[in-house]
Amino acid sequence: MRPFCTVETGAIVLAVKAAPKASRDAITGILETPQGWALKVAVTAAPDRGKANAAVIELIADAFDVPKSAVTVIAGATDRSKLLRISGDPAALTRIAEQWKSR
Repeated sequence: MRPFCTVETGAIVLAVKAAPKASRDAITGILETPQGWALKVAVTAAPDRGKANAAVIELIADAFDVPKSAVTVIAGATDRSKLLRISGDPAALTRIAEQWKSR
């Protein structure tokens, strides 16, 4: 089973399951998917011309206290299941990611 967060040099890769057109923007926890574990992210934006991806990036950037430019979609740009690369200190970013395991 793939973990929801893996470490790379100078970054982490985060598996995300996006829920567009939600009632509010929020990170709601960890869930098991057929691909492995993922961080569930709800955004109010519709999946139209990249609006939901932009909202996911903004929400993740805020949650990890990094600039939006540090978050990139590396897989799943047109899918609800995505892989995001977050550039920064991997140890600090991993500590932030781990907080959602207990929710």
